[in-house]
Amino acid sequence: MTTWILKGAAVLALLASQAAAQTTLRVATDSGPEGSPSGNAIARWAEMIEEGSDGDLEVRVFYQNQLGGQLEVFDLFVAGEVDLMLSWPSTSYDRRIGVLNAPYMVTSWEEALEAYQPGGWVNATLNDVFADLGITYFGAWPEGFAGVATRDRYALDIASAEGLNVRTPPFFPIPQTLQAMGYQTAAIDWSEVFTSIQTGVVDGDAGNVIYWDYEYFGEILDYYVRTKHIFVTGNLVANTGTMESLSEEHQALIRDAAVTIMEAQFVEARAEDERNVEIAIEGGMEYFEPSIEELRPMIEAVRAEVWPLMEADIGSEIVGQMRANAN
Repeated sequence: MTTWILKGAAVLALLASQAAAQTTLRVATDSGPEGSPSGNAIARWAEMIEEGSDGDLEVRVFYQNQLGGQLEVFDLFVAGEVDLMLSWPSTSYDRRIGVLNAPYMVTSWEEALEAYQPGGWVNATLNDVFADLGITYFGAWPEGFAGVATRDRYALDIASAEGLNVRTPPFFPIPQTLQAMGYQTAAIDWSEVFTSIQTGVVDGDAGNVIYWDYEYFGEILDYYVRTKHIFVTGNLVANTGTMESLSEEHQALIRDAAVTIMEAQFVEARAEDERNVEIAIEGGMEYFEPSIEELRPMIEAVRAEVWPLMEADIGSEIVGQMRANAN
């Protein structure tokens, strides 16, 4: 029998090795399977964290529905069972999250990046909202500016929108926003939109970037008007308890990686959106992008009618920030 005796430096090395055991984090998204843009984003976030920590942090990745539905995975996130998320959160936890659906907060990609990045006014506002839920907000993961897709006829101003009935997502204040823009609205489940347009229940869909309307309804829709009434975005967030349990170095690593992904998505999403416009035009859809000057009457009408309605949900302080920073 050979007896191994650990002495001196060998014992210290063993103890150091044990102390350096990995911390395991869990990152998830509520929208996007493996291989999708959002799925790729959380996989990249995990990779950057593992590489930047030299293996001290291990990150397990969970895609859409692997941990349950949208509300279930957000429950796990708030409880600390999920540490990091790319999320499109429900207002069921806090009605102030509805600020994400606030119309005409920003009207250009440049303005959006400035507002949503760390130090920006929207970033600060969302950090305050999420902080009460034990969530740290890093930044936006944008898809682009929404528009209105219709068949047979289209509207470029409030007057010509009269009589057009469009489907909207059933989230306050999106229906109210389209009504202020001159449209009639119907809140219809996504699975029923195609049939509703095909049978004439509604004349089109409102509230999406062009990809969704062309990809799913392109054969029955003729026009897409980029009204820019909502900046459609997911959110890169962390459980605050998890963040506070980590070293300052690791907190900075997670934060910096999130900002890198956010900045990359602003570039990639804009380019992807432009490609989707070209694809839709090639497929026969007529596309319109009014200038901000042309949209100004709609912008002013929506801000005058809808923003006051939002004060009951998101508070006068947040709406005051929206007014102070409006262009």
